[in-house]
Amino acid sequence: MLWETVRLAFRAIIRNKLRSFLTVLGVVIGVAAVIAMVTVGQGSSAQVSANVASLGTNVLVLRPGRQTMGPGPREDAPQFTLRDAEALSDLTVAAAVAPTTTTAATVVFGGANRSTQITGSTAGYLAASNWQLAKGRSFSEAEERGGAAVCIIGETVRQSLFGAGDPVGQAIRVKSVSCTVIGLFSPKGAGSFGQDQDDIVLMPIRAVQKRLEGKDDVERITVALKKSVTAERGTRDIQNLMRDRRRIGIGKDDDFSVTNMAEIASMLTSINSVLTGLLSSVAAVSLLVGGIGIMNIMLVSVTERTREIGIRLAVGATSGQVLTQFLVEAVVLSVLGGVIGIALGLALAYGASQFMTIPFAPQVSVVALAFCFSAFIGVVFGFFPARRAAKLDPIDALRHQ
Repeated sequence: MLWETVRLAFRAIIRNKLRSFLTVLGVVIGVAAVIAMVTVGQGSSAQVSANVASLGTNVLVLRPGRQTMGPGPREDAPQFTLRDAEALSDLTVAAAVAPTTTTAATVVFGGANRSTQITGSTAGYLAASNWQLAKGRSFSEAEERGGAAVCIIGETVRQSLFGAGDPVGQAIRVKSVSCTVIGLFSPKGAGSFGQDQDDIVLMPIRAVQKRLEGKDDVERITVALKKSVTAERGTRDIQNLMRDRRRIGIGKDDDFSVTNMAEIASMLTSINSVLTGLLSSVAAVSLLVGGIGIMNIMLVSVTERTREIGIRLAVGATSGQVLTQFLVEAVVLSVLGGVIGIALGLALAYGASQFMTIPFAPQVSVVALAFCFSAFIGVVFGFFPARRAAKLDPIDALRHQ
């Protein structure tokens, strides 16, 4: 009996193809939008987590100046020096310390050139920033102390200057400085804010300070804590040391900031989740609009088929059977829209993830929830028209023109 009811529902839907398509469209758009929004949101959250994990899970970053909304340090805050980094290296909580300064420059090899970021640091930069070498080696102590003109380059720079060739042992020109490539970083890809992490040339910090910048300032110091050390303890020890070195009196504010990368990752993930939830809620409104569309069309269908309903009731069909028929029609429409919407939503999410270079992270629970909700929409919004059809008086229905 149920299969016969479903067959009749499909026959009624096919009989009015255009109207059925327009009815289903609202549910399709709603389900597709929700799935696409949630999937892209999950992918971007996974990307943020992966990017922060690539920096290390227990990393602190020191910058001169108090933490403000702007990116730069406070003007009256003294800059860090290499001696500050050496003092931090002596802390028992520190596993690796990397003083860093950056500048933009054009690098040249043969007839190829590229404008890129030149980062000056020490061998500790690899450990503190969780970098791996694909080829070559890191800086030696002698190269660091003497500010030797050697460098390690990222994959993007390698492709721009050397194509598929091996850069190790080759000499490139950084501004007016001839620099020997001693290593190649393993690719990292895009960062949390879309920046290309592989577009980098790493040189000894003294070489960058003396040969490229002409100053001894250190922009920031990255400290990787030992695995057994909590971020709270590491922050406290670092603050105590730096306050002492910078002669900050009791009761006075720090003129430097210590940022926990794990906290930034948590904050970015939370913001992303909230935005995804808001966008998904807005998209879900279209599901309600689609449900209202189903109810309107079913009411029209009841009016058009009043005489048919009267004949069925007159030949022995019960009110329950008529109610079931129209309810099944509404559910079939909504479920059909849900299935198409799921396929469309996953396709849109996949396309967006490829365009945004983020992981494609569909969730079975979200897909199942969207499907169940689309069926629920059909039951809720189809019940009133079906109930109206079931309550028709057979005689009045047969008189209907």
